[in-house]
This record gives sequence, structure tokens and C-alpha cells, in this order.
Amino acid sequence: MKIFVIGGGGREHALCWKFDQEGHEVFCAPGNPGIHEVAHVFPVAVNDRKALLDAANQAQPDLIVIGPEDPLIAGMGDMFREHGFAVFGPDQSAARLEGSKSFSKDMMKRAGIPTARYQSFSDPGAAKEYVSAEYGAGRSVVVKASGAALGKGVILCDSAEDANVAIDGMLVGMEFGEAGRTIVVEERLTGQEFSLLTLVSGQEILSLPVAQDYKRIGDGDTGLNTGGMGTYSPVDWVSDELVRKAEDEVVRPILASLADLEIEYRGVLFSGLMVVDGEPICLEYNVRFGDPETQSVVRRLGDGFAEALLACAKAEAIPEVPVLDGAVCTVVVASEGYPGEYEKGRAIEIGELLDGVEVFHAGTAIVNDELLTSGGRVVAVSATGADAEEARAKAYAGVGGVRFQGMVYRKDIGL
Repeated sequence: MKIFVIGGGGREHALCWKFDQEGHEVFCAPGNPGIHEVAHVFPVAVNDRKALLDAANQAQPDLIVIGPEDPLIAGMGDMFREHGFAVFGPDQSAARLEGSKSFSKDMMKRAGIPTARYQSFSDPGAAKEYVSAEYGAGRSVVVKASGAALGKGVILCDSAEDANVAIDGMLVGMEFGEAGRTIVVEERLTGQEFSLLTLVSGQEILSLPVAQDYKRIGDGDTGLNTGGMGTYSPVDWVSDELVRKAEDEVVRPILASLADLEIEYRGVLFSGLMVVDGEPICLEYNVRFGDPETQSVVRRLGDGFAEALLACAKAEAIPEVPVLDGAVCTVVVASEGYPGEYEKGRAIEIGELLDGVEVFHAGTAIVNDELLTSGGRVVAVSATGADAEEARAKAYAGVGGVRFQGMVYRKDIGL
């Protein structure tokens, strides 16, 4: 099969790596230095629709997989479908589940999906009044940019003052641009989180192995939210029964509600879940594979992953994908200062890797034949092991072989 992957981050490197492992011919745009090793790369910007369509017409893929959320939200899936390509990724109408948290929360409410109490605002004064009432009632809040903000538009607030600062930052200071023009103020729940990635072909679903993500920049879940600093899989405390419950109460109802609006979903649905008193509560939906969840999840899958994605793209029955024994741990290595300001262009060295260790590139670039940093999250070191302890030890051994000035990473992934 010929597969064309759109994107150039760590998630896309992991997808390209997996497709290559399965023996498929892989194309990618714009790619990155790691993806160059496993795919034919078109040096085309991810938002250059004409050039991407030209590349697709040249490659003539059997399947197009759109990695990042922004192209999906902008309707790239619709464009490729209109030109006759099989596309794994929802159309623009369904991608609003991630493109607008306000829309997503309203859909959850309509479908009766368990989620935190919330209200949407575009006026800072009204938002602050709501915050005052929430804290007056003894409830803490989370302030979220309604639009897509690369995982950084969620502010956990310890006080009303913190919430007011977040509100002003988004609605007055426009810290997240258009993504923060509307905000969602949501009750802050307490519990353990996990990520559920579900392949969707209309109303048919197939959930992939569960992963746990580490969102905060610092050890012990301290500091600012990021796009994700590491993951591991399997998650021992998430039972098969809990996954089935999440499918029945969080995944299937949202697909049915979309169908009521004559929207057919074809792609992956990422449910961000928190378990409160044993019940799965939906924090958010994303309409693409998680990053860095994907770097762990694809390594737990046997052959047949690409065929399952093709079935979704064609709205056909999804074939089973075998799940491998063992465990995976993935550790993100980032630039000092991330998720805030950071320097680019620092030389990267990657040493010899143990068996079962892969380095997935994200924020890297080749300049004058030298591998340099080009983003906040630079690489993700992913390791397989017979059990979680072995996978974790191998992942951190791999991290020890990565060297660049100012590199930072969490030391508690998988603990």
C-alpha cells in the first residue's frame, strides 16, 4: 500500500515508522530529519494546499493520513476527499470537536456525556463573575482557550485571582490569538487521567491500547501545561471494563450526536478522560492521534494497523489489530524554556541505541548537514520492554544518549 502522511512532528514520525515497519511505501509532507529515514519526503508546508494536492497527485497514495489538528480543522480532509482520495481524518464539520471547546462541551451536554460543569465566555467581566461564584461555592476552575492551542491553552487555577489572570490573558491580552477569543471556564476535577485513542468508521469503533500522558513540564506534575512530556502503555489501573464503559458513555454517544447532525466521523477520536469515583469523565475530545501517545501506542500494535486506517477512510468494517505483549515508555526531550520562549539551532548528538529503542524526531532540522533543534519538543525516546520497569530503564538509557545544550526532560515518566 502507498500511504501519504501529512505533518512533520513526532506523531507523524511514529506513524511513518509504523507504516514502514509493516512494509508499506510511505510518503510524507513536510516531514522532518527522522521521517527522511523511513519515507519519501515532499518539502511542502503543511498549510500549502495546492502543493500538497500536487504531491498527492504525484504519489497517488491508497491512503492519506492527516496528522495535525490544524489542517483537519481547516478542512483539509474535505479537500482530499473531493479529489477522490481515501482520507483517514474527519471532515471540517466533525473537526469542530477539537477546533471549538465550546462546541465540544455543548455536544457533550446534548449527548448526556459525563463531563465537568462549565460555561463559555467571550466577555471577561462575565467570566470573572462566574469565577467568583464558583470559588464562593468552594469549587476550583480550569480556564481553557476554546480553539486549538497545541495543548497549552489550559490553565489550572488554584484561586480566583489565578483564574482572573488567565481570563485577562486570553480575552484581553489575546495570548492564544483567535484560539482564545472564546474561553471555557470549567470545574476543576480531581482524579487520574488517561488517553483513549479510538479508530472510527462511521458508527463502528476499535479502541487502541490505552496510554497515560504527562502534561506538565516538571516532575511531580508541576509547572505549566505542555503538549505532553511523555507517555507509557499499558496503564495497569485502567481495566478492560473501564475502557468499555468509556466507549459506551463517552465515545459512542458523541458519534451518535454527530450522526444526528448528518456528520459521519472517519478517523481517530482521542478522548481525554479522568476517572472520578470510578467513573470515566470526558475532559476533551481531539480529532487526531495524540502526541506523544502515538509514539507509545503504535509500538504496542502488530501488523494490520494501516489496513485498519484504510477501512475507516472507506467507511468499512474495521479489522482487528493485534496488541503485542510487553510495555512501552516514551520520554520527550525538550528545549530549555519550553513551553515558553526557547532558543533554536542548537546542535544535537544521538548516540548508539539499545535494541527496542527508537528516537522519534519532532523539533529537529538539518542545516549544513548538521542536526539542530528547531522546536520546543525536540525528540521523543521510545522504548519497548518485557514489562514497564524494563521499558522505562531503556527509555532513560536512550535519553542519556541524546545531547544538546539546554535539553530538559521529566525524570518520572512511567513511575
